[in-house]
This record gives sequence, C-alpha cells and structure tokens, in this order.
Amino acid sequence: MAKKRIDKNKNKKIVRWLWAIALTPICVAVVVLFLTAIGTFGRIPSFEELENPKSNLATEIYSDSGKIIGSFFVQNRSYVQYADLFPQDSTAIYTIGDEKLPPLAAALIAVEDARFYDHSGIDFRSLARVGVKTVLLGMKQGGGSTITQQLAKNLFPRNTSSNDGKIARTMRLVGNKLKEWITAIKLEYNYTKEEIVAMYLNAVEYGSNSYGIKSAAATFFGKTPAELNLQEAAMLVGVVNAPTRYSPIRNPENALRRRNLVLSRICSTGAISRAECDSISALPITLNYRPVSHNYGEATYFREMLRLVMTAKEPKRRNYYTEWDYEQALKQYNENPLYGWCHKNHKADGTEYNIYRDGLKIYTTINATMQHYAEAALFKQLQTVIQPAMDKQIRETKVLFNDSSTEEIETIIRRAMRNSDRFRNMKKDGVSEKEIFASFDKKCRMKVFTFNGERDTLLTPRDSILHHKKIMRASFVAMEPQTGHVKAYVGGPSFQYFKYDMAKQGKRQIGSTVKPFIYTFAIDHLGMNPCTLVPNLPVTIETTVGTAWSPKEAGNVEYDGVLHPLKWGLALSRNNYSAWIMKQAKQPEAVADFIHNMGIDGFIDPVYAICLGTFESNVFEMVGAYSTFANEGVHNTPLFVTHIEDRQGNLISSFSSTSQDAVSKQTAYTMITMLKNVITNGTGRRMGWQFGLSDVEIAGKTGTSNDNRDAWFMCITPKLVAGAWVGGEDQQIHLKRRGEGSVMALPIVGDFLTRVYNDPNSKISREDTFPRPALWKEEICDDNVEQKELEDEFFE
Repeated sequence: MAKKRIDKNKNKKIVRWLWAIALTPICVAVVVLFLTAIGTFGRIPSFEELENPKSNLATEIYSDSGKIIGSFFVQNRSYVQYADLFPQDSTAIYTIGDEKLPPLAAALIAVEDARFYDHSGIDFRSLARVGVKTVLLGMKQGGGSTITQQLAKNLFPRNTSSNDGKIARTMRLVGNKLKEWITAIKLEYNYTKEEIVAMYLNAVEYGSNSYGIKSAAATFFGKTPAELNLQEAAMLVGVVNAPTRYSPIRNPENALRRRNLVLSRICSTGAISRAECDSISALPITLNYRPVSHNYGEATYFREMLRLVMTAKEPKRRNYYTEWDYEQALKQYNENPLYGWCHKNHKADGTEYNIYRDGLKIYTTINATMQHYAEAALFKQLQTVIQPAMDKQIRETKVLFNDSSTEEIETIIRRAMRNSDRFRNMKKDGVSEKEIFASFDKKCRMKVFTFNGERDTLLTPRDSILHHKKIMRASFVAMEPQTGHVKAYVGGPSFQYFKYDMAKQGKRQIGSTVKPFIYTFAIDHLGMNPCTLVPNLPVTIETTVGTAWSPKEAGNVEYDGVLHPLKWGLALSRNNYSAWIMKQAKQPEAVADFIHNMGIDGFIDPVYAICLGTFESNVFEMVGAYSTFANEGVHNTPLFVTHIEDRQGNLISSFSSTSQDAVSKQTAYTMITMLKNVITNGTGRRMGWQFGLSDVEIAGKTGTSNDNRDAWFMCITPKLVAGAWVGGEDQQIHLKRRGEGSVMALPIVGDFLTRVYNDPNSKISREDTFPRPALWKEEICDDNVEQKELEDEFFE
C-alpha cells in the first residue's frame, strides 16, 4: 500500500511537471505579450494613434473640374477609400471565398494573405508553417505576416539599427514581432477588413517615387485605382515586395515574372480559371509611365507659384527695391489670406500646416484643358518662329548679347555661374571660388534643353550657360474677367531648365500695352472720346526739371500733320498721341494713380514717359488690369484658389476675388470699341488673317519695348482675357528685326484662342459679345469733313 501511495504521488509530481513544462511557455508568452502591450519593450501605438496614423500625405492640387494637376510631397502619397477600388464594370469583380473583391483587393489577398478573412490579425497556421519549415527545417517558405501585420509595420516602422550584436538584433526582432502582433490585433479591433485593405494599399511603396495605390496607378498606368484591370493590379501588388527588383521600368523581366506569380495565386483561390490565368499571363506589361516630379507634369510654373505664395513669409524691406513695392507686398500679405497661408493657419495641435506632409486638397481655378492649350500654343510659337529667328540672328551676327561690352558680358556669365547648383554645391563643400570658376571651363557629359527635345552632349558648364541663355522665353496667362478666376498660367518653356517664372515673378517694361490706360484716362478724366481729333505731329513736353521730352516713333514713321481721331492713334500705337494726352493731363502723378486703380500694383515712376510703358509689370498683373475693361469697369483681383480642405475633406479655408470700381461702364465699353479697332484696323490685324478670328468680338493691344527687348500682346474677349510676353532671359538678348509684339507675342494668344473656340466644351463661343451699357452712345467720327475745317476746330 505504501509503495502504491509513493508511486501515485510520484505520478502526480510528473503530471504537475508536465503541466508546468507545457504551461510555462504559454505563461511566459502571456507575460511577455502583456509587458509588450504596456510598453516595457518599447512604445505601442495608442488607439487614438491607430485612428489617425501619421504618414507623409501629398498635398493634391485640383483643377476647376476636380482633376488632379499636381501635388506637393516628401513622399508622393494620396489616400483612397475601399469603395474607390471597385471598377464600374461588374464583370471585373472577383470572388475569393464568400467575398466579392475588386482586382486590387483580390490580387493582394491572394498573394499576401489567403486566409485574410479567417483571422483576427495573426494567422497561427502560417506561423506554425514558418516555425516548422523555415526555423526547424531551414527551408525558405516565406514569412507568416498577415496583411494586418504588414500594415502595422508600414504605419509604425521598426527600429532596424544594425550596429548591435547578433543576440541584441535577435531580441529586438522578437520584440518588434510582438509589437506588430499587438498592433495588428488593435487594427483589427478598430477597422473593418475592407478598411485594412485600403489602408495597406495606401501605405506601401510601389517605386518611382509612388507611395499609395492612387499615386502608383497614375504613375505606371495613367489611371485611377478603379480603372486598373486584373493584370495591372497584379503587377502593382507584386512590385510592393521589392520595388526596385520588380520595377517594370528597371527590371521588366522580373516584373513580368512577379506579376504572373500573383496571377497564379489568384487562380489558386478560384477567383479565375486556369485558362483565364494563362491567357492573361501571356500578355505583356503595357505601361503609360508618368513619373511624378515637381519638374514635370501639368502646370509646373503654376504649381511652383502656388507653393511660393502659400509658404511665403512676411515681407522684409531689404528684399524690395522701392518702398512702394515693399508696402504693396506687405499689404497683400496682410489682406490676402492665401499669401503665407501655411504660416497663418494652424492645425488642431497648434502647429502650422505643412503642404508636403499634411495631405491638403487645394482646389484651384485652373482649367486643365485651357492650360494644355496655353502650354502647347506657347511652345509651338517658341519652337517654330521665335527660336529659329534668334538662332539665325546669332549665326549671322555672331553676337548673343546685343550692345554689350566684354566686361558686361562677363558680368552676366559670372552672375549665372554663381546662381548655378554647381557653384552652390562646390562652395558648400569648401572649394575655393578660383577652383569653382575654373571647373566651368572643363568639359563634361550633360543634358541640355532644346525645343526639339533634351539633348545629351559634351560641353563645358560655361558653354551650357551660354547655350541656355540664347533660349528665348515666353509667358502666358488667361483669366475670366467676371470672376477673376485664372484659367491658364505658363511661366516659361520648361520648368525643369528655366525655373524663373516670367508670368508673375519676373517683370519687364510693358511698352505700348500701357496705352489703353492712357486713353482711358483721357476719356474718363479729360472728357475726350474716340473721335477727339489730334494732329499727327511731334509732341514736346516741358518737364518739371526744366528739360524738354519728345518721344520718337517706332520704325520709319512720318508726321504728316493731318488731324486724326484718338482711335486712329491707338489702333496704330502712335507714341505722339499718347504723349499728347499726357501733355493735356499735365500731372503724371494722377495718371500713375489711375493706372494703379486699374489693377497695376507695381511701382510706377510718375513721369511723362509712363505713356510709353517705361515702368515694369508682368503678364499676370496686366491680364488682371485688362480684365477691368471686359468686366464693365470693375477690377477683380486675380484669383487662383477657391478653397482648401484637409486630408479628411473638411473645409479649412475658402477664397474669393475682391472687387473695386475703376471706371464707369460707359468708359469701359468705349475702350472696348477702340481696342476692337486695334484688331480690325491696327497692329492686331494678324488675329483675323492668320487665325481666322475676324468674325469674333475681340479687343486687344500689342506692345514692344525699346530695341524689341520685350514683345507683348494683351487680348480681351467677352469671357476670357489673355496676355503673352516674349523676350530673352537677359534684356541684352533680343531680336533686332521682326521682334514686335504683333509678330512674336500675338500668335501665342491667337493659337490659344483658336483652340478654345474650336472646343465645344470650353463654354466660350464665337457668338459671345461684350455687354453694351444701356446709356452708351457710339461716337461716329466724321471722316468726310474738310481738312481745313478739322484744323480750325482743333486749334479753336
């Protein structure tokens, strides 16, 4: 009996030990998981953080129709909802188990987590497989991480430091895995399976600077996620495993094999048949590759201007030449909510908005179609007319910088060197200026811009500067006068090579495009009308400093002494007629103030010569001022953003144009009739005979500064005002012959408007007319009056 009791007690001890041995790992695991959950081995994301995971979301820029035209980003990432993955074609829905899935979800689940709908974040069957086959047997069977675990790893990255020893790295790996498990369970608790799929697709990298499925679909296929077919979805899901190794651009064969593996996995789930799988697998990968970059894409100059405006800091006096310009900049910063928006507005946590990381949605006034027309028209004129004329002039004269001494040319080149990336980078590395300048004379491989495409060549950096200096520049802006909405914006021929924006950033003398403001002053303040007679004679004005000023005419123009109406002087852009008005006005200050009131904010030196456009402005400002004529005398400040939303689509800010009465409806319409005469009988006749717009109500004005340095054309239609400028990067670079605004700048606007009028979706018609004021009375100039009678009337 005693022996039986001893054997029985011994058996109980053995059982207890066996239970202890069996339960100890479980207890240890529970304790370790508990300690991990409370943060003993490192911080675990809270539920609040899981609800709002931090990630670098790109700010998206939208056109007036809701089309994305660009983005600001550190990582090019945009979010989509699960519902945004479903195609409109119901036949492109795939069944895995009991779930009806869009192509992307089907591909993801098939290749990464076939039991996704059967677990709660951790797949113990896969873990067991990994434990037995990979750890014990040394076989490479793949990882056991679920989609949820992979999402946890992407949202809350591991510490991957490799400086520690093997044991420390192993311990850290175990700790990271435990934290991923707990985070995965929390994610499953917080989100639905569909939301987890969408979050995963939004979180991962696909290569080519694409983060998130929305960016990847646009980059590789030019599509939205919902538009992807099964083979495209399979390729994108497959590339996530190793974006470089499986890149369809760098390694197309690897990408094809990986895509076909994903298709095979889809087939194994029963979502498609083997025949379908084989048929699709035989297809090549067909890309519509559109890599996203700040240098490429739509409206590059506009996007950069928008970035500079929204991130602008309060103006400092030292950055402005005149007190006037500084005060105007400060006024704009204080009164325009868009300027410096990122610094003026704060998130809920009190920090400023970051346009590169906060996933803002900026809705602009840009019309994507008109933007395309504008860029095409500008590039075509530069490529086919302007640059060939400049190249021919340089070949014939062997001169790039006109009327410049050797010292002046060297100063220009040295300034360009100092402004180059090469100079800044070498200076930063501690290289002496002597060595830096010497490096500009050593040949190296480089790419240079040409209007026939980028060219790979061997040049010295100095010669590349000269090459790019000879490339002519142009800018263009189109605006809706009734609202102030900017519809198209082009700052130059190539943002990649020519960052300086000549649409808004740069300023040049406006030449004869100032004359409509001078004539408007004559009508509005001096009581004149289009039929007021003025002798075609030289005009001399005694200035306040006791000197005489007498402007000359462009070209070989003779003064015949004949009396002509004001509208004749404007149509032919006669300088003596503008000077005559200034002489009657007697106060250049009053004229300058009047021009400011029309919409020109920049500094205007109040001298008599302002009637020839001696002050500087830009296309953006000029289009806004000319819109006053089309908007019945009311000036609307140009507007290019309507509202901004946060990443969840909540409205943060909205914007509208400000208006002010500049001139009466009667005066504005009178000027429209005079500017129409410029198009039909004056320097703008090319709009009719070259572009077939003689049957359209168009008003406009050409302009050319001294020596053809700047060519302008401003055009007014009932629903759109457009302007173009053409010139060199430096004012010493210009055409000696045929460089007038009517030849160089006008065709850009003419081509643009032709495309717009021919587009039935533009909502701009050839039948559009300018609104005529009810009390307006047309002045009929009597051209049959005897010359002597005209002279008598004038001199009386």
